[in-house]
Amino acid sequence: MKLPLIKHVCAFVEANDEDFVAEAIEVLEHLTEYDGLVEQEVDVLGEMLSNLYGALEVEKTVRKDGVDRKEALNAFMKRVQGSIDR
Repeated sequence: MKLPLIKHVCAFVEANDEDFVAEAIEVLEHLTEYDGLVEQEVDVLGEMLSNLYGALEVEKTVRKDGVDRKEALNAFMKRVQGSIDR
């Protein structure tokens, strides 16, 4: 996951609507089911999906809990790194 990319998607969600991101996720997930993709292409799609899901998670925290976006981003990345370290 890339924090700058997640921040960029969060800015898009803030300016537009999270439904656009949810629909993009659906398209990317559908693409992963195509048998003609090589492993590297699937990896790239997976990375994009994880960043999009991360942005939605951050936005959910901002909206639901009223947390500052920067604080929500930092908390999300700490959770991600904590799960990797285990």
